[in-house]
This record gives sequence, C-alpha cells and structure tokens, in this order.
Amino acid sequence: MNDELAASHSAFSFQLAAFSLQPSAFKTGFRLLILTLILPLLQPAPILIMPGPPQTVYSEHPITAVHTRLTDEVEEWKIQRTLQLVREMGATRIVEFFPWAYYQSKDGSIAWEHPDQVVAHANAQGLEVIARIGLTPYWARPKDTPLTYLDSSAYDDFAAFTAVFAQRYRGKVTHIIIGNEPNLNYEWGYRAAAPQDYVDLLKTVYPAVKQANPDVVVLAGALAPTLEPAGSPWGLNDLAYLTAMYKAGAADYFDGLAVHAYGLTFPPQTAPAPDLLNFRRVELLRQIMLDNDDEETHIFITETGWNDHPRWTMAVRPGQRIQYTLDALRYAEANWPYVETVALWVFRYPAPTKSYMDYYTLVTPEFVTKPIYDEIKQYTGN
Repeated sequence: MNDELAASHSAFSFQLAAFSLQPSAFKTGFRLLILTLILPLLQPAPILIMPGPPQTVYSEHPITAVHTRLTDEVEEWKIQRTLQLVREMGATRIVEFFPWAYYQSKDGSIAWEHPDQVVAHANAQGLEVIARIGLTPYWARPKDTPLTYLDSSAYDDFAAFTAVFAQRYRGKVTHIIIGNEPNLNYEWGYRAAAPQDYVDLLKTVYPAVKQANPDVVVLAGALAPTLEPAGSPWGLNDLAYLTAMYKAGAADYFDGLAVHAYGLTFPPQTAPAPDLLNFRRVELLRQIMLDNDDEETHIFITETGWNDHPRWTMAVRPGQRIQYTLDALRYAEANWPYVETVALWVFRYPAPTKSYMDYYTLVTPEFVTKPIYDEIKQYTGN
C-alpha cells in the first residue's frame, strides 16, 4: 500500500511539473501567433502602378516605330518605364508579341492580366499597338511538337483566340500580325515552310477577326529575309514565298504586309538585288505586290536595324549603326509612300541575352539609354 501511494505521489508530482510548464509554452506560442499576424502589416504596401494621364507622342518623323519585346517583362513599373522612354524617343507605334500559348488554357479561360497592362500603358503614352499573335499552347498541337508548331487542326482555335483578342482591345490595338516569319522552318514548327498552309491560316483567321473587330488592320507575313531555295530544310526565299502566297489566293485575306528588313553590313542606300539581303529588299517585295495588282495594300516593316556587336561578322561599328539607322528612316520616308511604319528591332530586353542580340537594343535592361537612343530622340525632334 505504501508503494502504491509512493507511485501515485510521483505521478502527481510529474503531472504538476508538466502543468507548471504549460503557461510558458502557451505564452511563447501566443507571441508567435501575434508576430505572424502583425509582421505582414509592417511590410510596405505594394506599389500601385497607374497608367496615368494620357500622353501624346511628339514626332517630326512619325514613320519611326520600335519593337518593345515586353513579352517576358513581369514588373509593371518596368513596362510603364519602357513605354515612357519609347514615347520620349518619338516613336509613334510599338510592335509587341502576345503569345497565345501564354494566355489560354485548355478549358478556354484566358489570363488577360499581362496583355491588359501592356496595352493600357501603351495607350496612356499615346502609342499605337501592333500586336503579333503566335505560339501554340500544348493542348492545341500534337505531343512533342515545339511552340511554333501550328497546323490546320488548330487553325479554328487560333482564329477564335485572335478574334477575342481583337474584340477585347478594339480601339486600343490597331494592328494584328498573324504569326511570324512563316517562311522559316524554325518558325513553322520545324516543318517545311509551305505558303499554301499559311494562306489557309489567313483564310481561317481573317474573317473571324474582321467580324469581331472590323476596324483592326490584319497584317500577313512578317516574312524573314532569306535566300533559301525551294526544297531547303531551313526555309524558303521570302520573294518566292510571297509570290506563292498570291498564287494561293492570299490577297483578299490581309490588309497590310508585314516584312523584316535587316541591313546587316550594308548601308541602307545599297541597291536591292534578288541575291542580296539588305534594307532595300523591301522594294523587291513591293514589286511582287504590284505584279499581283495589290498596289493599295501597304507595307509595315515590323523588324529592322543594324547590330554593333564587336565580334559578330554581320555587325557594324557603333557609329555606323547610328548613321545607317537614321539614314534608313530618312530613305523610307522619302522614297516609300507605301510603307507606313519602320519598327526598329529592338528597344530593350528584360534581361541580357548574353549574345549578339543584346547589340540590337537601344536601352539596356537597367534602363540606361545608349547613344543610338539619344540620336533617334534628337532626330524625331525630342
């Protein structure tokens, strides 16, 4: 009996000791809970970025435009700052990439937040938006195919998205480019660049977009300058491709032709030739349009420019790049009444590419303007 009492006393003493620790543990836990609730309140409020009052672009040369490449810019203040600098430079239009694959899920829902930001800030800065639509979601293409793979099985889905895009941004996005460089194997999903396939795409997309937004200007092509012959695994000569587009009945399914016109190592005044890639290759494309009785349709140069990488064989010196760029703008304005826009590639990247592509930019990722930016700004009267 005494042993049982002793055991009971020991057990009671242990329980009492444990109980005596509970208030301290409770206090510690309570303090942690309070800290968890209070700490978020002590953090600074997120910065609210507003488009601000409407601005107006001043430009003595309104043909000047630029490709902004905000596709992967995730911070809204950087979107705003980029477009402010574009306006201050005197560009009247931007070309921006809006990838279908980024926005629409398999259930049909569309994430509009990022394109809404870009369009709202561009409009606030007084800039017209030329939107390039491309890249295919995984659910709209065969398994193990790249983002650039778009075949006829997905044309209706692509058309539906582009129509919704055109309707949503009616009055805010003035032009839409259908795809990008379809005459290149890489841009056509690593398949043979077939003009008939692209024309079939235009025939599906154009009426859907026009029904949704009759005011938007639909641009075809964005053809890449290349000398690849028929049968090449890498692509098809842009002159041959455009000729084939017209033969396939494309004329009634676009309002303007988007072209890329890189100068490489040649001055912009260098005369064009079928076997030469230079700025005035645009004139050869224009002649094909005239040969097909398409004089009323205008050309939009949605990518152009020179590169000043110190070691790339297709680059020029920084001073040459500035001079060639300004001379190109002057030449287009003086000689090409059928060209509405000359968009320079590229205004800025969100981060360095660590390649020769960084030497196409006008502004660094850190928003340091390069001398070419300042010269264009002065050229446009700003």
